[in-house]
Amino acid sequence: MTVYLTEKAAFRLRGFIRSEATAETSARGVRLAAINGGCNGFEYDLDIVNSPETDDLVYEQDRVKIYLDRASAPLIDGVVIDFVDSLIQSGFTFENPNATDGCGCGKSFSAGDCTPEAVPCS
Repeated sequence: MTVYLTEKAAFRLRGFIRSEATAETSARGVRLAAINGGCNGFEYDLDIVNSPETDDLVYEQDRVKIYLDRASAPLIDGVVIDFVDSLIQSGFTFENPNATDGCGCGKSFSAGDCTPEAVPCS
């Protein structure tokens, strides 16, 4: 199970991690999950956290610690996270190889026959 950050996304996440730090901790990073919601069934949840949850899968890329929610992993394995900054949009985007459909805003998706309980896709 893997998550990929573009150079721009890693740069922005490092900035958010530093700016939101109340105390310096070596475990501070970003947590990614797929949660029930949105117009297509699942939404991406991206948060700055001080440490991983007990069952999180732990990665590091470009000096960014990434904590992947284990239950969400089958839904977002291989996702590429980018950061777009333009006149009409600014924020993180997700390119998910498991998504079978997505909404116009790019913040929610569906994934084959997967259920909201995030079981592996068949």
